[in-house]
Amino acid sequence: MAGIRLVLAIVQEKDAGRLIDALTEDGIQATMLASTGGFLREGNSTILVGIEDHQLTQVLATIQKCCHRREQYVSPMPPAVEPVDSYVTYPVKVEVGGAIVFVMQVERMERF
Repeated sequence: MAGIRLVLAIVQEKDAGRLIDALTEDGIQATMLASTGGFLREGNSTILVGIEDHQLTQVLATIQKCCHRREQYVSPMPPAVEPVDSYVTYPVKVEVGGAIVFVMQVERMERF
């Protein structure tokens, strides 16, 4: 029996729909969970995909194709401890998007 993998991909909300559509077109079933990012506190999606080992390269390529890094301007939140008068209030350019992907070996997977 082939090995089973769980691919857990954390992607920006803007890329999630495109990724789910592409995985579905490839015949890959996936589950999407809403999540929130820690740095910008913006909406992310966590995509869970259970696959066999031979599908891993295809799934990773699809994630890479659909989830792009981009630059975005954000207004930083003031720190809670420091004086507000020394705080920078203008928008700052940051890089967002892409995907954080974890691939885990799974002992057993069942589909009912």
